[in-house]
Amino acid sequence: WLPSYILYHFFIVIASFRGTVPYGLSLEIGDTVQILEKCDGWYRGFALKNPNIKGIFPSSYVHLKNACVKNKGQFEMVIPTEDSVITEMTSTLRDWGTMWKQLYVRNEGDLFHRLWHIMNEILDLRRQVLVGHLTHDRMKDVKRHITARLDWGNEQLGLDLVPRKEYAMVDPEDISITELYRLMEHRHRKKDTPVQASSHHLFVQMKSLMCSNLGEELEVIFSLFDSKENRPISERFFLRLNRNGLPKAPDKPERHCSLFVDLGSSELRKDIYITVHIIRIGRMGAGEKKNACSVQYRRPFGCAVLSIADLLTGETKDDLILKVYMCNTESEWYQIHENIIKKLNARYNLTGSNAGLAVSLQLLHGDIEQIRREYSSVFSHGVSITRKLGFSNIIMPGEMRNDLYITIERGEFEKGGKSVARNVEVTMFIVDSSGQTLKDFISFGSGEPPASEYHSFVLYHNNSPRWSELLKLPIPVDKFRGAHIRFEFRHCSTKEKGEKKLFGFSFVPLMQEDGRTLPDGTHELIVHKCEENTNLQDTTRYLKLPFSKGIFLGNNNQAMKATKESFCITSFLCSTKLTQNGDMLDLLKWRTHPDKITGCLSKLKEIDGSEIVKFLQDTLDTLFGILDENSQKYGSKVFDSLVHIINLLQDSKFHHFKPVMDTYIESHFAGALAYRDLIKVLKWYVDRITEAERQEHIQEVLKAQEYIFKYIVQSRRLFSLATGGQNEEEFRCCIQELLMSVRFFLSQESKGSGALSQSQAVFLSSFPAVYSELLKLFDVREVANLVQDTLGSLPTILHVDDSLQAIKLQCIGKTVESQLYTNPDSRYILLPVVLHHLHIHLQEQKDLIMCARILSNVFCLIKKNSSEKSVLEEIDVIVASLLDILLRTILEITSRPQPSSSAMRFQFQDVTGEFVACLLSLLRQMTDRHYQQLLDSFNTKEELRDFLLQIFTVFRILIRPEMFPKDWTVMRLVANNVIITTVLYLSDALRKNFLNENFDYKIWDSYFYLAVIFINQLCLQLEMFTPSKKKKVLEKYGDMRVTMGCEIFSMWQNLGEHKLHFIPALIGPFLEVTLIPQPDLRNVMIPIFHDMMDWEQRRSGNFKQVEAKLIDKLDSLMSEGKGDETYRELFNSILLKKIERETWRESGVSLIATVTRLMERLLDYRDCMKMGEVDGKKIGCTVSLLNFYKTELNKEEMYIRYIHKLYDLHLKAQNFTEAAYTLLLYDELLEWSDRPLREFLTYPMQTEWQRKEHLHLTIIQNFDRGKCWENGIILCRKIAEQYESYYDYRNLSKMRMMEASLYDKIMDQQRLEPEFFRVGFYGKKFPFFLRNKEFVCRGHDYERLEAFQQRMLNEFPHAIAMQHANQPDETIFQAEAQYLQIYAVTPIPESQEVLQREGVPDNIKSFYKVNHIWKFRYDRPFHKGTKDKENEFKSLWVERTSLYLVQSLPGISRWFEVEKREVVEMSPLENAIEVLENKNQQLKTLISQCQTRQMQNINPLTMCLNGVIDAAVNGGVSRYQEAFFVKEYILSHPEDGEKIARLRELMLEQAQILEFGLAVHEKFVPQDMRPLHKKLVDQFFVMKSSLGIQEFSACMQASPVHFPNGSPRVCRNSAPASVSPDGTRVIPRRSPLSYPAVNRYSSSSLSSQASAEVSNITGQSESSDEVFNMQPSPSTSSLSSTHSASPNVTSSAPSSARASPLLSDKHKHSRENSCLSPRERPCSAIYPTPVEPSQRMLFNHIGDGALPRSDPNLSAPEKAVNPTPSSWSLDSGKEAKNMSDSGKLISPPVPPRPTQTASPARHTTSVSPSPAGRSPLKGSVQSFTPSPVEYHSPGLISNSPVLSGSYSSGISSLSRCSTSETSGFENQVNEQSVPLPVPVPVPVPVPVPVPSYGGEEPVRKESKTPPPYSVYERTLRRPVPLPHSLSIPVTPEPPALPPKPLAARSSHLENGARRTDPGPRPRPLPRKVSQL
Repeated sequence: WLPSYILYHFFIVIASFRGTVPYGLSLEIGDTVQILEKCDGWYRGFALKNPNIKGIFPSSYVHLKNACVKNKGQFEMVIPTEDSVITEMTSTLRDWGTMWKQLYVRNEGDLFHRLWHIMNEILDLRRQVLVGHLTHDRMKDVKRHITARLDWGNEQLGLDLVPRKEYAMVDPEDISITELYRLMEHRHRKKDTPVQASSHHLFVQMKSLMCSNLGEELEVIFSLFDSKENRPISERFFLRLNRNGLPKAPDKPERHCSLFVDLGSSELRKDIYITVHIIRIGRMGAGEKKNACSVQYRRPFGCAVLSIADLLTGETKDDLILKVYMCNTESEWYQIHENIIKKLNARYNLTGSNAGLAVSLQLLHGDIEQIRREYSSVFSHGVSITRKLGFSNIIMPGEMRNDLYITIERGEFEKGGKSVARNVEVTMFIVDSSGQTLKDFISFGSGEPPASEYHSFVLYHNNSPRWSELLKLPIPVDKFRGAHIRFEFRHCSTKEKGEKKLFGFSFVPLMQEDGRTLPDGTHELIVHKCEENTNLQDTTRYLKLPFSKGIFLGNNNQAMKATKESFCITSFLCSTKLTQNGDMLDLLKWRTHPDKITGCLSKLKEIDGSEIVKFLQDTLDTLFGILDENSQKYGSKVFDSLVHIINLLQDSKFHHFKPVMDTYIESHFAGALAYRDLIKVLKWYVDRITEAERQEHIQEVLKAQEYIFKYIVQSRRLFSLATGGQNEEEFRCCIQELLMSVRFFLSQESKGSGALSQSQAVFLSSFPAVYSELLKLFDVREVANLVQDTLGSLPTILHVDDSLQAIKLQCIGKTVESQLYTNPDSRYILLPVVLHHLHIHLQEQKDLIMCARILSNVFCLIKKNSSEKSVLEEIDVIVASLLDILLRTILEITSRPQPSSSAMRFQFQDVTGEFVACLLSLLRQMTDRHYQQLLDSFNTKEELRDFLLQIFTVFRILIRPEMFPKDWTVMRLVANNVIITTVLYLSDALRKNFLNENFDYKIWDSYFYLAVIFINQLCLQLEMFTPSKKKKVLEKYGDMRVTMGCEIFSMWQNLGEHKLHFIPALIGPFLEVTLIPQPDLRNVMIPIFHDMMDWEQRRSGNFKQVEAKLIDKLDSLMSEGKGDETYRELFNSILLKKIERETWRESGVSLIATVTRLMERLLDYRDCMKMGEVDGKKIGCTVSLLNFYKTELNKEEMYIRYIHKLYDLHLKAQNFTEAAYTLLLYDELLEWSDRPLREFLTYPMQTEWQRKEHLHLTIIQNFDRGKCWENGIILCRKIAEQYESYYDYRNLSKMRMMEASLYDKIMDQQRLEPEFFRVGFYGKKFPFFLRNKEFVCRGHDYERLEAFQQRMLNEFPHAIAMQHANQPDETIFQAEAQYLQIYAVTPIPESQEVLQREGVPDNIKSFYKVNHIWKFRYDRPFHKGTKDKENEFKSLWVERTSLYLVQSLPGISRWFEVEKREVVEMSPLENAIEVLENKNQQLKTLISQCQTRQMQNINPLTMCLNGVIDAAVNGGVSRYQEAFFVKEYILSHPEDGEKIARLRELMLEQAQILEFGLAVHEKFVPQDMRPLHKKLVDQFFVMKSSLGIQEFSACMQASPVHFPNGSPRVCRNSAPASVSPDGTRVIPRRSPLSYPAVNRYSSSSLSSQASAEVSNITGQSESSDEVFNMQPSPSTSSLSSTHSASPNVTSSAPSSARASPLLSDKHKHSRENSCLSPRERPCSAIYPTPVEPSQRMLFNHIGDGALPRSDPNLSAPEKAVNPTPSSWSLDSGKEAKNMSDSGKLISPPVPPRPTQTASPARHTTSVSPSPAGRSPLKGSVQSFTPSPVEYHSPGLISNSPVLSGSYSSGISSLSRCSTSETSGFENQVNEQSVPLPVPVPVPVPVPVPVPSYGGEEPVRKESKTPPPYSVYERTLRRPVPLPHSLSIPVTPEPPALPPKPLAARSSHLENGARRTDPGPRPRPLPRKVSQL
């Protein structure tokens, strides 16, 4: 390998290279590479995008491109030596490419496509530039297009503004900062405010005339009409249409397209109209027969009008249809357009043919050249140009025009012996002096070529016709003299011959005898009569006759008498060569009349300016000719005339003639002696200024001094050339004397009216223009001294006229901008006087805009790195004179309030920006020597201190984001570079002068503050830049943050013991700096915290201050998005390393650990808050942080802030109950006292009592909205007590009413019971507060397991769902991933009293079932030992897992962490007992509801009785008898004697209940269901005999019509009331392993995909063995998210359907459907078992939602009670009749769901009858259940067990009985209960009487109802305890019914004490906090 000698050449990759060879470098097409070595067709090098990776690649894959290097070394830049526009395009397109793809990702389609087009366009233009075949002009044009598109794209993508000079990017290092600022400002302004075009053009295209009956050719004439002045303002656009109404020459666009040019902005207004006149060419009458007359006439057809205002919106009007109108009387045709505009409807109407004119119109803006460029296609196809009438607003020199406009106005003719009026046609000819007709000089309009003659249109029978037709006669000047126009008048006959008879003529000459043209205006011409055969070719015969009535001579009076006829025309001349002005002609012909010279010179001022500029050169020649002739006599007059002409050219209309005068001076002026007279007269005027009273004329002279000096200088040069430089000294003296006079007059102060100061102002305005003229004759230094003396003579007193001060400054400004100032020699002479005036103005803060402009210009000339001596000296002068005042000015203007008007605000920003740019320019130019001189110039330390404070403050202002527009990154980087350089210089002065005994806190604080905000600037955060931009910045400036960080560290180390002054003040700012993600900066800055801890420890023995400040600042900074995980690790490691050897190491480690833990939580919190929606993650994170602030940091203010953040999150998510609990935390910190509290968050300043009252009311409102009314009642009582104690009876009354309304709501409104889910978060990728923890979550309304799983997977999209319910192992805990384990759990209520009490309505009980739950349970059935194939119940055990939470649900979050878990096993016997108890309770509840008429429909009771009595699926209860009543079992389990007895009791009890149930059923059963009832009674006797029951014990009471307390309010949630034969309640004795059944939910995870099969499966499985082949699932049945039901509605699949055998892997469910594997599922809902079609037809009960197994008491045929297809199903949405005609069992309709629930699925109702893809509840088989969500009164109570229970016997395996919700104590049945066998049937012949369960009036027991919830603190549980606000004082006696929620049961407290370990309470918060 050889080293490459083309090291600094770019190579572009032209084909992608994969780099598969050893050491190969992978390259992509378009990459740029740099070469290091080469060898045989291979190169070794690196790609510039990643210079660290080097490798080899073939040389043929790259293309060489020359380049040069800048900044050799670490940050060198290799720049291709190509056109800079190409380089910019390449880099910009690369940047855009990545951003363009992001647009697609962000779905910004519009910008995506627009940018794509622009990129393609730029690539195309780049190709053109690279080819290099463009002309210079075209290249400029292409570059202009490229840069415009680059700027547009950058702006759209939010990229930086690029400073450019002549289309090329500018390097900020190569120009001064003021020039850079100007370039940026210019581009910014151009972007912000598009320049308004001064000229506009109207494009007109004629499409067609749509008319029903044309048949004749037409002429269409367009023109613009000013309705305000009632005159046309443009020429006419004339085009011809054929008989079909289409243009005659469609192939020639110029014939039907025209551009009306040069409309001024003043002409774009509403009263300018486009008028269209249409003339038809044909017969006299439109309806005449074709053969009537062969001659064709021009006849009026119609007119259309359109206001130009319609085009001002800027839209192109394509295919505009204009209505065409015709006047009612032809004589008004001349003004039809005016009538239409004025809407004089009576005078016109639509044309008979209802014609419409189709045109296309567009308004274009800009000068005509620009339009030619931008709309080149229009011009290339051809378009006619229609001018304005007369000259345009600006007359351009060289414009050649000689147009005479003639308007044929009107005529007055006699009848000529006819009985009717004539049909007059006018014919016009132009005849030259020789009598020949001039050909082709009559133009009808722009679309048509000129013609030789013109025929007017004919008005029918009209002797006073009015035409108003405008014609243009472009006659050449040479043919003008002697020519005349002749008009011939003919009568057009309508007879068959159709002949035209000549009866008269008129004529008018074009030029008068004295050479003047026909004057503008109306001319009344004489109509000379003649005969038809008169020969008018001989012009001499009539030219001698008079032509106009206005100019008759006396001898022609007789002729006048003879004629009354007349003809009027209007003429208007627009000529650059001919004049109508006699005075002008006299002046130009001065030699013929020398006596008139004085008069002519005097009249010159009265001549119109346009006439003078037309003959400018001739006029000037005349003036100087007269001066040469007799300078003594005419010198002053000629001078005045010259002044008048010079000042005339200042007018904007003639401004463009200045170059004509300049050319005249340079090339044509020949007055070699004129300078003497001009100087003499000028000096005479200057000398008279101070004495003259009227200064107007003198001021005119001074205004013209620039051109006077030009004439003087040119004249002197001509004289020198002619004489060889004679009289040079004399000339110099003259000029010196003239300037002496000027200096004298300038130094005078105005004492009177200010006329003198006005003259001074006029002189100063035009004086700088003289410098360039003087330089032509004098040396630079001489001129500079002359100018310095002149400007120096100005009076400096400031009380003189303000306007003069401004003019003085403008003069200084023009001086600085002049050519004279650019020369270094003259600049050094002029600079002091410039700075002197600037200093005066800046001190007074006057004319700042002008001062800024001057200063900018001063610095623009001083380039960077100019080390020339002259430049250094200039900087010396400027620093000494202006640095201080400049700093003060910036401080002054930035502290002013910004003006309100936008124009003023722009000006304000401009001036600020310019001053800033000047300051930066000055500082950038300053070298070490300048800084040293500056610092030495301060006499005292006070002065130096003030200066440093001032400059630091200014720097802080410069760093502000609003200082420059946001896309000015280039400018900001330059400014920062200057600031950091200056700060490095000044920090030395700080160290030397303000340390030790001279220490000054203020100046050091200012320094540190500046350094911190410097580092924190947005424009220095390189991490946010694109890679290419970051690379450019690093190459040019390096990372300025690191430089400044090192400087901070160095300065901090110098402070020594003075560091204590800055602790803790600087902790926050320094922390902010360390949070910036720059490793070097962090490594430099973090050790400062160790230093601070050390000094704080020395001062006070601890570092509490450091800790407090760190914690406070961390919270605010991290919530702003600063900091990251790397920072946390770095902070920890660096500080731990630093404090290793410190004596205070332990406390230091503790502080660092606390801060690190806080960072973990804050980072998690911030990450969560980035999500869009409120989810559990956000809430959980906030809770974690809130607890941390309270328990670990004891930061009450932060704690309260996060309470309110959490409250807001809950409100947003509509978690109203949780929101109320959250606010209670703040409420608990307050007391009912009158202590004043400060304003805090959204709370005003108020007393503690008032705030607590406000909080109470807000919390009550939230409890109300969350339907947690019991909690609201407690708070109502508390606040009522306060009102009562203050005798505030008004509010007390309101509070009692509110309390009453809450009681009403408890009784009247429906509440949904939520599901609860256990969620495990495993793996290291979870946020800290979730990692490897398990939680129980309270689900949303209607949310079932499947929906919950989906929600969790949406919240954690990267999580993997675990497919089993077993505890994970350590590998899962430590995995770098996220694992979610989810299953449903059952809540175990704390208090059972209310739930067990008879007669308490379900509405009340439902609250206690799901509120204040600490404990949850999950059951898993399994077989222990060998499984008995004959009777599986023998070996079926249940594993019961109990979870204890850190806090009860609901609380401040929807989920809480599991604190403790317990696992116990239940034996098969215990399981059987629990199942029977639950079924018995369910039966009792249904019977009670039926008895008390709470049911609207008896079907649920029917189905339940049928399910129990007819149970033959698994052998009924006989299976339990076989399993547990056999001798073997009793002998092998002697300890189970009591339990066996209990099981027997329950069986007997069930029979008793069934008997009573049948009696009730008989009473209410409808007629059509009697056969079914009879069948049930028969089967019941069979069942009794199978149980061996002969008759019930005699000790039982006769009639069990009333259950124990006879209350009609028996609820499904009542506890099981076992009834013994002696009529007393049996208290069951249970083993310690048995637990209460609170099974409210299905344990099958029912996927919507399999629900149809499930819902139609019959109850019988093939073998009972298969039922338990699989592991049970902990999940509950879930409804599909589209149709969630309340917790009361569960799967309608029979239990057997849910117990399916193991399935093959192909049935495994995707993660979206379930978190559990098929092995864990106790049901076949997700993995359906194929069933026979016949089975699918079978009737399906509303089963118990948790039944994964078949009920042993049900037989398949009985289960299929009614095989008839249902008339109503949940999916069909149709209501069915309750009873069918055939007497079959039909279910009631389901009422609609209420809309007030919060579930997202609440409004949707599935109507799809699809058999698959639904959860079991939505099967197509009819349901017996009313809707669970609508309240039914007084019929079926909606939370009746009917809605969720399975109507099988109490032995349904692994089922959830709805009644199982009732049992809340610790020995209730698991949610997956087990089937039990029944004793062998024994035939019983004896009929059994109906038993009774108690007396008619049972004794009401003492009310043991607890409050709505008991609240006590569980100290063994960790963080925030349940709110004390809801805790209840202990009362010795329980209150009477109805229960008061306030009263607390002592038993509860005992219970609490029993299960609460005494643990350390959280440390109490200091009371001071509550001032918040």
